[in-house]
Amino acid sequence: MFSDINEQLIKIKGDLRKKQKYKVQIEDFQNELEVVERKISQLNDQFKSDQEDVNKLERMSLTNLFATLSGTKDEKLSKENKELLATKHRLDEVLKIKLDIDESINELRNKLHPLSNVEDDYQKLLLQKEALIKSGDSTHADRVLELSEKEGNLRAYIDELKEAITAGELVKESLLDAENSLEKASNWGTADMLGGGTISGFVKHQHINDAEDYLHDAQTHMRKFQKELLDVQEEAKLEVDISSLLMFADFFFDGFIVDFMVQGRISDALDETREQYEKVNDILLKLNIQVEEIESELTSIKEERRQIVEEV
Repeated sequence: MFSDINEQLIKIKGDLRKKQKYKVQIEDFQNELEVVERKISQLNDQFKSDQEDVNKLERMSLTNLFATLSGTKDEKLSKENKELLATKHRLDEVLKIKLDIDESINELRNKLHPLSNVEDDYQKLLLQKEALIKSGDSTHADRVLELSEKEGNLRAYIDELKEAITAGELVKESLLDAENSLEKASNWGTADMLGGGTISGFVKHQHINDAEDYLHDAQTHMRKFQKELLDVQEEAKLEVDISSLLMFADFFFDGFIVDFMVQGRISDALDETREQYEKVNDILLKLNIQVEEIESELTSIKEERRQIVEEV
């Protein structure tokens, strides 16, 4: 009986933390989703407006005729098409973000469902614990059960830290892939400026496309990393502006790809990617230190509990 309730306490404390964690993450995802949906609406309106601007220039009219005769039509049409492309690109990216968030919310809800009655189960277990202590069947039973609750909390916290570390490592991996692609694009861009011709321009563009894919992956992983940090930030004493981890990707997708062929913009992207990599790496170093400290505390608690049980 004593051993059974001891193990139940360890497990249920972990389940309680998990339930709270999932609820906080869902709420944060939903708040983010509202922002994304407003952005989609704005971009849809902007895309329609940009498309109409292009259509107006392509239709025959006095303005169109004047622009043609004055030699400015092609220049204006090129500008409008560029704006249309930038809006469409950003709209596509935000739609992908919405899909990522929807999938994450559904995944968390599926994890949350089996934990719907965990508070009731905990209350029942507390009554069993109280009865066991009062019965006096085991010396120091109250201290052993108290240690079991602490052990459950610490185990759950270590799991949360490790989940955050795993998410952060995925961010680093995507950022490193993006950095490599941007470096290749930069090198080929230099060759292009030195007269490399069509081939160097094509290869540069291919590396830019690869970098864009990796940056989208980095943004997706960054979002999940940010949610994991919500659970451990206060306990781990992390002094980091979590929101900035998500904002950085907007640098690349707010029309940036349209200007990606400009060599200076590639350099800016490379610098920003490296900076974010260092920020994430710094957070991971702190999280790993925290895991070591908590595992040491957990070992002490388990040792104290073992000694008490052996003395009974």
